[in-house]
Amino acid sequence: MKLLCLSNGHGEDAIAVRILRQLQQQDHSLERFVLPLVGEGRAYETLEGVSFIGPVKKMPSGGFIYMDGRQFWGDLRQGLIQLTWAQLQAVRHWAKQGGVILAVGDILPLLMAWASGAEYVFVGTAKSEYYLRDEAGVLPRRTWFEGLESWSGSVYLPWERWLMRHRRCRAVFPRDSLTTETLVKFGIAALDLGNPMMDDLEVDRPAPVFDDRDAERKETERSLVVTLLPGSRVPEAYRNWQQILAAVAGLVEANPRRPQIFLGAIAPDLSLEHLGQELENFGWHKIDDRAPIAVPESLEPLFSRASSALYQQQSATVLLTCEGFVECLREGDLALAMAGTATEQFIGLGKPAIAFPGGGPQFTPAFAEAQSRLLGPSLILLDRPDRAAGAIADLLRDPDTLQAIATNGGRRMGEPGAARRIARHLCQCWQTDRSFPRR
Repeated sequence: MKLLCLSNGHGEDAIAVRILRQLQQQDHSLERFVLPLVGEGRAYETLEGVSFIGPVKKMPSGGFIYMDGRQFWGDLRQGLIQLTWAQLQAVRHWAKQGGVILAVGDILPLLMAWASGAEYVFVGTAKSEYYLRDEAGVLPRRTWFEGLESWSGSVYLPWERWLMRHRRCRAVFPRDSLTTETLVKFGIAALDLGNPMMDDLEVDRPAPVFDDRDAERKETERSLVVTLLPGSRVPEAYRNWQQILAAVAGLVEANPRRPQIFLGAIAPDLSLEHLGQELENFGWHKIDDRAPIAVPESLEPLFSRASSALYQQQSATVLLTCEGFVECLREGDLALAMAGTATEQFIGLGKPAIAFPGGGPQFTPAFAEAQSRLLGPSLILLDRPDRAAGAIADLLRDPDTLQAIATNGGRRMGEPGAARRIARHLCQCWQTDRSFPRR
């Protein structure tokens, strides 16, 4: 059987890779083809035996044209229309040979899958009903215009729902239970199998460390571990890093005697040297000899990696690493976050994140506000970095809020293993449903 995967963005590519890997394990005869519609699709390079069927190109916006109109015009000048047309023709040509399309992302891969004429399934990663409502009802909005977003009764608009109800759309996998329940009400064959974004992040969730009678004393004595998530897009992530370091400076100043460990989860495209220079501008000193650094046992593997860089100031330590992303998410007590997918993954582990808007093109005030609706009380959105220290101090003294955040993160982001469950469902359908093409 042949399968073509369409995705539109780095995060969507990574999710698609997880599903394709699980499909290959469950069906060794599967022929896998891919076409990343946004960017160069480097995540697919980790898979063996996949073929690109059409052109790919990195655009100035990085796929965030909806956040900034200027980015859209920049993409147009770089040939966005011609690229999209060429990709559509490649998808149509592939579909004539027979096969199923797996669309991962938003309306772009969904629309292209429909236009191909082939059978297709849809993994909706971009939209969630939590943008509009939670379990208690519709969320309040700042203006009447923003309130119009819920005019159709769902975060998915009528034309998107039509594409998901089409006879050739064989299954829809939303990212959370609330969205699944809403789509089912509109007659869509939606299945609640979880969010692949949380795969590969399995972690034992211990009881909260702030929940006993002596919690405040224990909390002030142990090392506070803070994960730093500046994003992955150059040069935006460098501007975000400056804001994050301003928040870090406030934390160190507010707690000069308390051991604090900051884990910088740095995307491979970013320069550790550049980020390190910014640290030195904020008064941090690079450490070459790591022997004197005392860290919790769970962090020792992360600190022992030769590719990381260490900086120190007073009783605080910063670790920068391009290889320990998962460990940085697992080990952090909380995060200072100006990222998209990484922030959602961190919160999905049941932990709080502090955010403040940047200049974009991704992490704009509008994006940050929307993300705060998506993630609810787990994301604390501040208007300035210098307010982070006070917000964190209040948070760590409130065990009830921390417990609510732990519960909220799991509910909104789901449990790991979604890619395996989606792959198993698709393989069972292909084996039992003769209407799926088998050529």
